[in-house]
Amino acid sequence: MAADVDSDFYNRADAIIRLANEQLSSIGRGKVSASCMYATARFNAWVTACGHRSAEDMLAAKNETIDYFTKQYVAMLSENLDDYISKFSEYMPPAGP
Repeated sequence: MAADVDSDFYNRADAIIRLANEQLSSIGRGKVSASCMYATARFNAWVTACGHRSAEDMLAAKNETIDYFTKQYVAMLSENLDDYISKFSEYMPPAGP
């Protein structure tokens, strides 16, 4: 993870993961995952809009914005996949009988 991560970064992420895990009691993992991705995209669109003075300004930066968020997501997903791969038996113990 980047060196500029603040001290509550993982606490905020864990809070969102706890909410997602709570939703698993009533719906499948794929649907919860899709909702989380949509929420992140929606929130990031809002964060991006906050940094622009007009729709035209935002449109002019749209591709750059998509590139930025896509690169960030790929890096974070890769980091987490590597973590699960290296600790698979710890994180994913065999199901009971």
